Amino acid sequence: MKEIDLFIIGSGPGGYTAAIRAAQLGAKVAIIEKDELGGTCLNKGCIPTKSLIASTWILNYVKEAGDFGINVKEKGVNFDAVMRRKERVLGQMRRGIRYLLKSYDIEVIKGDAYFISPFKIKVGDKLFDIKKCIIATGSIPSEISGIRVDGERIMTSDHILQIRHIPSSLLIIGAGAIGLEFACIFHALGTKVTIVELLPYILPGEDMEVSQTMKKILMDSGIDIKTNTTIEEINCKDIGIEVTFKSTRGIDKIIAERVLIAIGRRPYTRGLGLKNARIIHENNKIIVNHKMETNIKGIYAIGDVTGPPFLANKALAEGVVAAENAMDKQATVDYKAIPRCIFTLPEVASVGLSEEMAIKSGHKIKVGRFPLIASGRAITIGKTKGFIKIIVDRETDTILGVHIVSAYATELIAEAALAIKLGCTTKELTRIIHPHPTFSEAIFQASLDAHKRATDLPKNV
Repeated sequence: MKEIDLFIIGSGPGGYTAAIRAAQLGAKVAIIEKDELGGTCLNKGCIPTKSLIASTWILNYVKEAGDFGINVKEKGVNFDAVMRRKERVLGQMRRGIRYLLKSYDIEVIKGDAYFISPFKIKVGDKLFDIKKCIIATGSIPSEISGIRVDGERIMTSDHILQIRHIPSSLLIIGAGAIGLEFACIFHALGTKVTIVELLPYILPGEDMEVSQTMKKILMDSGIDIKTNTTIEEINCKDIGIEVTFKSTRGIDKIIAERVLIAIGRRPYTRGLGLKNARIIHENNKIIVNHKMETNIKGIYAIGDVTGPPFLANKALAEGVVAAENAMDKQATVDYKAIPRCIFTLPEVASVGLSEEMAIKSGHKIKVGRFPLIASGRAITIGKTKGFIKIIVDRETDTILGVHIVSAYATELIAEAALAIKLGCTTKELTRIIHPHPTFSEAIFQASLDAHKRATDLPKNV
């Protein structure tokens, strides 16, 4: 084996991106991966869920085709074909990553990495001396104490991605991004979906107006959402899974065919031997500095294993920074401009501060809003649910946060991230000529509305 300058444990978005960046800088790199290339994002997260969501988009368009003057006779779902397509997508992307790594002469070592000491790693029956290392082992689904996950009837997101039929009913515990995405997928496929959330609102961490709007949209679509609700007991019976829950309205029960636990994720460090490496970690989360370096010089950690937010794009950015610092560059991550995307129907995307966070941080703010019902492009394609919201510093006119509930929100948010990264003001943003008719014009109009000058809204609205 050739001499390796940098070992990377994990081949998710952060890991393989770090490997490529280090190779671009001249390093000889090896990735240690125990499962498939691509990590959680490609194999058990971002990509498979988006493949399923893409199928439900098509299904919804077919159902709505009559509204556009198009006659479609069949509106059924071949779920086996949906799942086969998902597997084809994953296979194509795994091959793409393999080709990328090969093109940079990056070696892939299959197996579990285990630290014998800070600079010695065991993989299977092989020992490797390491000069520098990046830990990118990701995260796994969180579980609820006292509830046994069997992977068949009571599942996490890992299991439900392998489900072979459409359940008649699904109870989802947790109303964060993961829970809501699966709620939208299975609701579109015809499943009766109920969501139970401990907190008094859905989408914790998002702007409260976004949370309230999405709750109304989802409930109007037929998804039952119970907030301020705790799970008291779960019993598997012949007729289904009996779930007892408690809310301000008292004790109630529901029978569901399947239960999905979607209360979030936790860093994955099991079996890594961090104690042997003397790497400081708390509750499995590896502690790093602004350079993504652990307390052991030359050993870095990135992505989910360093704690929330659990975002692939955050891991990717951290991977680049860690690789550059490992190659004696000076780099840091600008966390204020990392977008958050939720692929519900409609989508949710945000970047920067929420209205609540901005006020709590001491900013005097203005808020601009633009409803999609006033967007020409949204009207033409029948996607008028949602809005754009911009949080602006009253004194400097700097854009502090942007929040979107809209079709294509996850694409629109890139403009907002750029604006926040560059410290853009609404005056500067409204001098950018946006294409017409597009959804992006709604960002332009929301910026104008921060000063009550939106030209596509009635006066005094």
